[in-house]
Amino acid sequence: MAGYDYDLFVIGGGSGGVRAARIAAGFGARTGIAESSRFGGTCVIRGCVPKKLLVYASRFADEFGDAAGFGWRVPPATFDWTALISAKDQEIARLEGIYEANLLKAGVTLHRTRAELVGPQTLRLVDEGRTVTAERILVATGCRPQRMPDLPGSELAITSDDIFHLPRLPERIVVVGGGYIAVEFACLLHGLGSRTTLVYRGDEILRGFDDDLRRALRTAMQQRGIEVVLQCLPRGISRGADALWVELSDGRRLAADQVLLAVGRTPSTAGLGLESAGVELGRDGSVRVDACSRSSTPGIFAVGDVTNRVNLTPAAIREGQAFAESEFGGRPTAVDHALVPTGVFTTPELGTVGLTEAQARERHGQVLIYKSEFRPLKATLSGSRERVLMKLVVDGATDRVLGAHMLGADAGETAQLLAIALRLGVTKADLDATLAVHPTAAEEWVTMKGPMA
Repeated sequence: MAGYDYDLFVIGGGSGGVRAARIAAGFGARTGIAESSRFGGTCVIRGCVPKKLLVYASRFADEFGDAAGFGWRVPPATFDWTALISAKDQEIARLEGIYEANLLKAGVTLHRTRAELVGPQTLRLVDEGRTVTAERILVATGCRPQRMPDLPGSELAITSDDIFHLPRLPERIVVVGGGYIAVEFACLLHGLGSRTTLVYRGDEILRGFDDDLRRALRTAMQQRGIEVVLQCLPRGISRGADALWVELSDGRRLAADQVLLAVGRTPSTAGLGLESAGVELGRDGSVRVDACSRSSTPGIFAVGDVTNRVNLTPAAIREGQAFAESEFGGRPTAVDHALVPTGVFTTPELGTVGLTEAQARERHGQVLIYKSEFRPLKATLSGSRERVLMKLVVDGATDRVLGAHMLGADAGETAQLLAIALRLGVTKADLDATLAVHPTAAEEWVTMKGPMA
C-alpha cells in the first residue's frame, strides 16, 4: 500500500462517495476525494434537500386556505420567489460546509478538481495538472439529467438542475416527463403559483409504482389544477415573441415561460477514462458491479446512482459504507436492495415499500388486497377535497405483508416506519393485533378489515 499516493481515491463528492471516504479514513486508509463541483453532490446541492425545501414552501398555500375553516382570518398571502431561493441557498451552503468539514475531520484529502482515470490505478487531477496513484479507486459520480438532444429546440428547455437558480418563478411551465422528478416539480411549482402542464408519453404517471396510487395521484393533481396530458410527446420547442411554444404530438401548441425536461437521468461516466482502465459499462453508461460494488477491473469499485441499481441517496450511502467496511474494515458486507422504502414528495405525498399489487400477483399464487380510502379529519373543517389512500398487499398463503402503499400527508414518514415492519416479516394478523392511535390517519393500517381480492 505504501507504493501508492493513496490507499483509496474517490471520484465524486456526493452522498455515497463522501460516506465511503469518511469510513475508509476512519479505518486508517490514506484517502483522497475529488469533486469538480460542490461537495454534497446531487442530493444536497441540486436534488433531494433543496427540492424538499421548495416542497415545504409550496404547501403553505394550502395551509393559508385551510385556516379559514378553523376560525383563522388570514390576510391575502403573497409569495417572494427570490426570498425563498436566497434562504435555500444559505441552507445548502451551510450543509456543503458540513460535508467538507466532516471529510477534513476524518483525515480525507480534498481535491476540488475533475479526476479522470489514465490506468487501473492512476488518475489525472485535471485542474491540478498532475497525476496520483491509488491502490483502490471508487467511482461515485452519480447521474445527470437527460436533455432530449433529438428534440428540436431542446436547448431552450431547462432541467431539474436549473430550477433552483431561476431568477423568477415562471407564470406558465410545461413539465415533460412522468417519473417522480417530473411529478414532484409539477406539484411544487403549481403550489407556488405557476400554471403547470405535465406532458407524459405513457398511459399513466409514475411507472413502476402501484397502479391504484398512480391513478389516485394523477386525479389529485388534476383536481388541484395541474393539467396532465398523457400518451403525448413534445415534437419541438420554439421561442416566440413573449413565450416558448411547445408543439405536442396530438397537434396542440402550449405557451410557456419555461419548459422543464424531467425525462430521466444518465450515469455520469462520460470522459472519466473508465474504458481505458478496462471497466465494463452498461448500455446506459452505468458501471457494472457485483453485490460488493466491484467493477470488472480489480481495484476499481463504484457506488450510488452511477451503477444504476437503486438510484436513491440512502442506497448510495449504504453502498459507500458497505464498500469501506468490506475493503478497509475487515467486515465483508453486501447491501440488501430489497424492501427499499420510497417517498415521492408530491402534494398529496406518496410513500411506498415492498411489492406493488401487480408484482405480487406475478410472484405469489394467492394475493389479498386491503384498501382504505377516506377524507382526513382535517379536511372536514377546511373544506379541502383531499383524500387519503392506503393499501396493503398480503400473501394469502402466509399472511405476510408484501407491500404497503399510501397517498396522503406524511406518506414518506409512514413508509419509513412500515419498512421496518416489513423487513421483520410483519403479517396482517400482527397489524390487526396492534392497537390504534386515535384519531390519526395511521390507525387505518391496523383497522383494515375484509380483503377486496
